[in-house]
Amino acid sequence: MSTAEVNKIKLNLISWINQLSDEYVITFLDGLKHSDSKKDWWEELSENQKKIIISGFKEADNDKTISSKDFWKSLKNA
Repeated sequence: MSTAEVNKIKLNLISWINQLSDEYVITFLDGLKHSDSKKDWWEELSENQKKIIISGFKEADNDKTISSKDFWKSLKNA
């Protein structure tokens, strides 16, 4: 990617960020800015958290998934 392309992307991101009003997204971006990219987030997880994630990957690999709509609907009905 050329320097001109990178600069164009950066300007587009600045414009987009200036228009944001969603506090969650703004907080997420601020956390991303302050994150230490040298750390591997996986190593920060507990063994139980790792097991849950791996289990989710296995379920997805076996087509044991539901749509986002169904997921949120199930939470409302719980």
